[in-house]
Amino acid sequence: MNSVFKRTLLSMLMCSASATYGAEPKQDVVVLASNNLASNSLESNNFDSYNLSLAELGQVQISIATGNSTSLDKAPATASVIYAADIEAMGARNLDDVLETIPGLHVSLSSLSRLDSVYSVRGIHTGFNPQVLLLMNGIPVENTVTGGRPVLFRLPVTGIERIEVIRGPGSAIYGADAYAGVVNVITKNANAITSTQFGLRTGAFNSRDFWLETATEWNGVGIAFSSSYQESDGDKTRRVNADFQSALDTALGTQASHAPGALSTRYQVVDSHLSLSTEQVQAHLWSWLLVDAGVGAGGAQALDPEGRDDNHAFMGDVTYNFSKGSPAWDNSIQLSYFEYGLKSQFNLLPAGTVIPIGGDGNVNFAAPAGIVSFPQGLIGNPEGNSRNVQFDFISLYTGFESQRIRINVGAKNQSMQASESKNFGPGILDSLPLPSIVNGSLTNVTNTPYVFLADSSRQVRYLSVQDEWKITPDINLTAGVRYDKYSDFGGTTNPRIALVWAANKKLTTKLLLGRAFRAPSFSELYQKNNPVSLGRPDLQPERIQSQEVSFNYLATETLQTTLTLFNYQAKNMIDFVDDVSTSLEASKYADNIRDQDGEGFEWEVNWKPASQFYLSANYSKQNARDRKLRTAIPDAPGQQFKANLNWLFAPEWSLNSQLNWIANRERAQGDIRPAIADYTLVNVTLHRKNVVRDLDLSLAVRNATNSDAREPSSSTIPDDYPMEGRSLWLGLSYSIQ
Repeated sequence: MNSVFKRTLLSMLMCSASATYGAEPKQDVVVLASNNLASNSLESNNFDSYNLSLAELGQVQISIATGNSTSLDKAPATASVIYAADIEAMGARNLDDVLETIPGLHVSLSSLSRLDSVYSVRGIHTGFNPQVLLLMNGIPVENTVTGGRPVLFRLPVTGIERIEVIRGPGSAIYGADAYAGVVNVITKNANAITSTQFGLRTGAFNSRDFWLETATEWNGVGIAFSSSYQESDGDKTRRVNADFQSALDTALGTQASHAPGALSTRYQVVDSHLSLSTEQVQAHLWSWLLVDAGVGAGGAQALDPEGRDDNHAFMGDVTYNFSKGSPAWDNSIQLSYFEYGLKSQFNLLPAGTVIPIGGDGNVNFAAPAGIVSFPQGLIGNPEGNSRNVQFDFISLYTGFESQRIRINVGAKNQSMQASESKNFGPGILDSLPLPSIVNGSLTNVTNTPYVFLADSSRQVRYLSVQDEWKITPDINLTAGVRYDKYSDFGGTTNPRIALVWAANKKLTTKLLLGRAFRAPSFSELYQKNNPVSLGRPDLQPERIQSQEVSFNYLATETLQTTLTLFNYQAKNMIDFVDDVSTSLEASKYADNIRDQDGEGFEWEVNWKPASQFYLSANYSKQNARDRKLRTAIPDAPGQQFKANLNWLFAPEWSLNSQLNWIANRERAQGDIRPAIADYTLVNVTLHRKNVVRDLDLSLAVRNATNSDAREPSSSTIPDDYPMEGRSLWLGLSYSIQ
């Protein structure tokens, strides 16, 4: 093989191996939190945003910005909130559908991890997306191997009361990984469910959804339960013409690739929530099961129709609010447990592949010890089980007339255990001479030095202090700082300050300054026995400093606009680079190698001429660049335009329409493929309530124009990842009052 081809395949394999066993940075924060705030007319669990004026919408209460209840227009953050009524109107099936409507946030696809969702925010866009922190009821939902969300995470919208989103650093409140924003998904408690409801939905790709939610009260305890089941065969028309194996076939004269072929996007999901609440105690149990999920473009960017993921997540948390010994103090404690299990079965390369193998048994194009045939494929079955245990003490002091002080002291323990079986690698093919043929028999390397990741753990202790100070009736200052102490890399301090000035009833101005950090994942720290990428235990956390100014102007009672300008400087971003200590071309290690600068703006317009008609639109533009190379950050959309129309055009009838335009995504430096095409998606949902008493009907069309929309891939999939084509969905729901 010539040197150019060696380097090309090496680059492809690096992405492939990272996708299989994890190894990339992180970016935004997603919070799924329960509603423990007192209800009022603007913070009702049965909240319907369509019945409020624009001025009243600005007064809705959110908790994500400060950890305390704060009105949306005065919140010290660039914030958005979406309620259950909004989610129902748009016909969303899962969390990703909802988040795609948020200004400046685009839900893309990962080229490193089974087409996982990437929450691309303000140009911070990475394959494993660990810069997005996901919380459920304030508790991190985290895959500690990669630092991101659970693999192939699809969260059905049943059980969601509202979703709060902030864009910008949040580490002063949430600690690690609140890097580019926070998404707070608040689940329903007993007050939020007024009737027992059953529902079903069927649609394209042989897809079916079923859900149930109900609530009751027993001996002063509010009990709420919801459960959803979703399954789909996936869109078989999402086909690619070539993959990584196609390149190997061309080089080595084989015909093993499944390309041209369809991406593997089948799935089954079971999601259940239980909430128990009294005046002093709130408790939640949550379980999430993913069964026989397809692995997208394959674990190594080689189509793998038989590969599958079977994953689970389980969470339990309890919060106890102490009786007030003093009216000035409000104290509470929270204890939580989160467990995530990953079980993958990969045909990394398909049956009939022939591949260069190095002396350590791993794939090696630079210094092969032999060319080995795998008649049943190159097989790897990595598994992992991670656990997070967390304790928080939160104290709120309101003894000062114009100040509210919040103190949070906490600790958590993160741990993971890995297991693996495969037919290649150290301990399996590391004896010379190499065999010419390797069958599909697997060797279990669990509890040996040859597993992809040694069992790992870390302890974290933290302290945060925040002061919300009403300087004058029109000026609020929020200042806070948090210190985190990690057992594996040390301490980090992250402050923030926000000044909110309500100049008059029409104009509110916000000045926001903050810092955040992203802790290195276990794979970045400790990964081993990988063909091309290794961890580095002395990594430092990624850091970001952000500045924002926002202007919210209520032009009339029916027209409102918001303009947010942002600028940030990210440092120590982690990537995998050549190991200069060895001559082996295939050896890479994790390093704090890249700094990134970004700037841009988000412009939002809301028009509500009548309670029956609501139009919201937003346009965002960002320019994120590598500080040293001055090249654009690849794959992140430079421009986005989104519009959402909801029209109650007749009694019991409503029409919702969405338009999303995604543009200006650039290739990575050195990628000579044609530019990534822009695309526009149109979704339409029609609702009819009380078709017969208590029976509602919905009809939805997704990608109504059948646009050929594609998300950027690595060069191993030359023609990018096709999105789903036009699809039709029919839903029914029945309420028992």
